[in-house]
Amino acid sequence: MAASRYRRFLKLCEEWPVDETKQGRDLGTYLRQRVAQAFREGENTQVAEPEACDQMYESLARLHSNYYKHKYPRPRDTSFSGLSVEEYKLILSSDTLAEIKDMNKATWKKLQDKFAPKGSEEKHKAWARVLSRPHT
Repeated sequence: MAASRYRRFLKLCEEWPVDETKQGRDLGTYLRQRVAQAFREGENTQVAEPEACDQMYESLARLHSNYYKHKYPRPRDTSFSGLSVEEYKLILSSDTLAEIKDMNKATWKKLQDKFAPKGSEEKHKAWARVLSRPHT
């Protein structure tokens, strides 16, 4: 019975697409790694909890077959933002997220440079100006 479970998971892994734009964050790649860990001995692996294993397979198979997409169709293929699926794929790609992260770092650095005093002498002057202001 473990051999048939292993073969079903292998077939699912073969069919599950890999999104090359999401390096290190792709569900297909993660699924392959988890199956390799769970079935280290291949068909000879003893499954400790067969019911849980079967339930996991059925859940993944439903996701892969778009069961819920067909069961609960959406009236439109947009979200609250109005962006299309292609635009979301572009935004969520690893390259775009890295650019945004770098941009955020650059923005933060600019703000620090603009508002933070450079040396301790400037810090004291800045605090002296703040403390010498009349308080109302």
